[in-house]
Amino acid sequence: MATIRHSEIIAAPPEKVFSVLCQVEDFADYSDLIKRIEPLGSERYRWHVRALKMDWTFDVEVTESRAPEVLAWESVDGVKNYGRYHLRAVPQGTEVSLTLTYEIRNRLMERAVNKAATPLVNKVSRQILDRVEAKLNE
Repeated sequence: MATIRHSEIIAAPPEKVFSVLCQVEDFADYSDLIKRIEPLGSERYRWHVRALKMDWTFDVEVTESRAPEVLAWESVDGVKNYGRYHLRAVPQGTEVSLTLTYEIRNRLMERAVNKAATPLVNKVSRQILDRVEAKLNE
């Protein structure tokens, strides 16, 4: 399993940032790689992602939602992954820290994904958080 971490500061209070992040189905609006997210009910969502010239689909379930500090999820189908946003008030607004752990079961694909995953996840995370901040400033 590989773990990727990314942090960024958003110029807004944690309560406002959390209120946007917990709208999981809207994440498709925040990244060019997320093609769509289907709500499946009971805090489950099907993600459709286009990355590394491949289409990826996985179902996730929100496992922890503790406003305004933590939003966590894990996959229940498809690419095995666990993720967690941790929000912390700072003088400039909110520090949002993402931790993402994933596992690819195909060894050949795992090598290619691991090489590209860290910069890709950092890019997507930065894009998501930048667009969340822009939404909060509308």
